[in-house]
Amino acid sequence: MPKSKVRKKTDYTINPASRTPVKVKAGPSSSIYVGVMLGLMVLGLAWLVVYYLAASNTTYGGEGQPLHWMANLEAWNFLIGFSLMVAGLLMTMRWR
Repeated sequence: MPKSKVRKKTDYTINPASRTPVKVKAGPSSSIYVGVMLGLMVLGLAWLVVYYLAASNTTYGGEGQPLHWMANLEAWNFLIGFSLMVAGLLMTMRWR
């Protein structure tokens, strides 16, 4: 029986230039950036907690509520609260 031809495989070599570490030019984030980032997340959480505890209390009815303007926003409160929290979470991607 005839012997099959052996294929010559080329060796895969990694380009050494692509494996060199890259230095980050920017230093650590300032304390103001971290404060704003954490503040946005806490503010969003506080917005939702206040909405649930104070503004959604319907026993007073309408204008007699302590935060009637927040109760008038209804479901928009969820958008506001979660948007603040998401903005803070997106800031964590640039935090060093």
